[in-house]
Amino acid sequence: NVGAIAASAPNLQPVVDLLRLANPAITANQVRAVLNSWGPGKFDAELFLDGKAFNPQQVTNGIVTGTNVPGATLLPNARGLSGHNLHTWTGDWGTVTYWNAFVAVNELHGKGTFFDERFDNPASSRLRPKQNFVMFSTDPDSDRVTGKLAALHFYQLALPAVKPRPGIDFDPDAAERGDALFSGKANCNRCHREALWTEPGWNQHSAAEMKIDAFEAKRAPASIDAQGKAVHGYRTMNLAGIFVRERGLFMSPANKGQFYHDGRFKTLLDVVNRYDARFNLGLSDQEKHDLIEYLKSL
Repeated sequence: NVGAIAASAPNLQPVVDLLRLANPAITANQVRAVLNSWGPGKFDAELFLDGKAFNPQQVTNGIVTGTNVPGATLLPNARGLSGHNLHTWTGDWGTVTYWNAFVAVNELHGKGTFFDERFDNPASSRLRPKQNFVMFSTDPDSDRVTGKLAALHFYQLALPAVKPRPGIDFDPDAAERGDALFSGKANCNRCHREALWTEPGWNQHSAAEMKIDAFEAKRAPASIDAQGKAVHGYRTMNLAGIFVRERGLFMSPANKGQFYHDGRFKTLLDVVNRYDARFNLGLSDQEKHDLIEYLKSL
């Protein structure tokens, strides 16, 4: 629980000072309450940039499904990312190596260099960091980050997804039926392309297209369309190894499940029901079961 660990620090004043750039009235007790609101397996990397601790209105399929939801997101899967273009939840935070540089310099305060001119474009970014926070330039002889990025990038992309065990982690017969549904009636393969389980190329969709709120998407520096407008979106996440979270392996039973960037869906059935309603798929209960077993087999 990253938030709880951070909240237990005897002195939160450095964090308070950072957040006062966005909210001059914030107190240490309020910061501690925010950190404790994250919950296990979540982290809010943008909090120190925009001071937005809560999503005022969570929307799913055009319906409000929550208010004042903690802004922390689930720690994304770090395995099975080879071949993917965008890696972070929103996509606009870039690739694994972009995120490594950002975190090393801005979150861990390592001595290094980080550059992204989108932060200087008001049309691209709502994060107007003060005191030159975010972008840093360090003398090469003093840089302790940049020289390590290539090896770390190579290592991370080499990590394979965890493989499920037939008959233990999923039902093989049901999964076989679900395979046909995945690329057929349910049309999951439209975005989650076998065998990457995301789109080859630009694997991002706008919040409007996904019919969910853009709270998290708007916290990232965005791409600019032909009309000069920011496009805030979410990445098509990979599905390989998704059985681990569904079954709650390697975690406390209370923390199992949770899907989408903010964990708004407790189970894979909740996710399937969301898309069944979103696209009027007309899936039967048996078809939903088979599709879920196939997802657990990936």
